[in-house]
Amino acid sequence: MGSGITRTSASFASFVFSLRRDRARVLLFVAGVLFAHSAFAVTPLAADGVKALVAAPAKGERVIALWSLDCAYCEENLTALAKLQREHRDIDLVIVATDSIEQHEAIDARLKQAGLADVPSRAYADATPDRLNYLIDPAWGGETPRTLVIRADGTRQGYSGALDAKRLAKIAL
Repeated sequence: MGSGITRTSASFASFVFSLRRDRARVLLFVAGVLFAHSAFAVTPLAADGVKALVAAPAKGERVIALWSLDCAYCEENLTALAKLQREHRDIDLVIVATDSIEQHEAIDARLKQAGLADVPSRAYADATPDRLNYLIDPAWGGETPRTLVIRADGTRQGYSGALDAKRLAKIAL
């Protein structure tokens, strides 16, 4: 009877080792899929993530480009801001779609089409979008496009509507 317990213990130990090895493989696979997907995909923005989004950056400035799928001028703004960021590397550009995260495929497609797939992007994942609007910028009425500039010294400036050359120059101080 003693040798049967030893065999069972050895089999169990082998089984546990196998599970650990398989678990590690599964975790690596899932992490790889998530990393690959997140590098080009819109991520959810809920109320608990707004504080970090609007925090002053350590240096330079953070530009939050708020847009929506049904906005006529938004894509032009996004493209202009991406160009501005390439010219001024101290600008941290974050794109936020005011559309629901449930529309992530359409949002991703539009960003890819505009050549913005490599820019961090978020979409609303809150049951009350007006609440997110207020948390992001209390002075904002929800119109798009909206550009919020947050500088390292904590100052903020919001711009509603299409960005012209004069406004873009102010952003890139």
